[in-house]
Amino acid sequence: MVESEVIGVDLGGTAIKLGRFHKDGTCLQSLTVPTPQPATPTAVVEAIAQAITQLNASTRTIAAIGVGTPGPTDAAGRIARVAINLSGWQDVPLADMLEAKTGCPTIIANDANCAGLGEAWLGAGRRFRNLILLTLGTGVGGAIILDGKLFTGHQGAAGELGLITLNPDGPMCNSGNQGSLEQYVSVQAIRRCTGKEPAELGAMAKAGDKFALEFWQSYGRNLGIGLASLIYVLTPEAIVIGGGVSASAEFFFPAALTEIEQRVLPSSRAGLQLLVAELGNQAGMVGAAKLAWQKLEVGG
Repeated sequence: MVESEVIGVDLGGTAIKLGRFHKDGTCLQSLTVPTPQPATPTAVVEAIAQAITQLNASTRTIAAIGVGTPGPTDAAGRIARVAINLSGWQDVPLADMLEAKTGCPTIIANDANCAGLGEAWLGAGRRFRNLILLTLGTGVGGAIILDGKLFTGHQGAAGELGLITLNPDGPMCNSGNQGSLEQYVSVQAIRRCTGKEPAELGAMAKAGDKFALEFWQSYGRNLGIGLASLIYVLTPEAIVIGGGVSASAEFFFPAALTEIEQRVLPSSRAGLQLLVAELGNQAGMVGAAKLAWQKLEVGG
């Protein structure tokens, strides 16, 4: 009996990461190929299909394909509604297109959701059934894992954790909201506030620079206030923080935890852990593979 495997695909604006996974999470082989330019749906599907054949994947053993896409998908995991940094993507039936090309059952999800699923499966969240992930990058992505499963809500759009309101009179957000959490904790927000890059502020803080240490203190405070709202709604066992800014977690986690302790009732935060993501830029690919396994478990 040949053991089944799945393919996890992380589709990005410049690169497509693919991995072949066993059910226990072992990555048998991985590969990164450039995203075709222009990244039209047809060109992307062709590139993914070709890369899968390079993964020594005899179609006999591939039971399913999971794909993380940079943007919202429908609730059934079939259609990429929009894809950020990819040209000509509007309601693309990506799962159907890949199934037609490869003959393998396919499911898709937003890339931040995949990163959350990856961290829950093999990363910082593996000891927990209920957790949330925030990716602190150019924007702020999020994912909600309830009872080990990705929660995507009505129409598949849940988990936009960075778009909750922090300050009703704050900076305008692309979402149409004003003063969203993203406007205070994203890389762009850090640049706007300090004129510096997060890595530079991290190095300055390590060297004991007063300005940088005070900045991270106020950054952690804002993050903690945002997390307090999420904790009241979801009471997660763990909050996993990923994205580039998480490299400086040691300088802002204490302030974030202080805010959480002050603002959240002990009953809503019992045993709560604040953790740094562990899988780095592999999280999306790992989560896409988990998505594929879960599709098979529920009978496609």
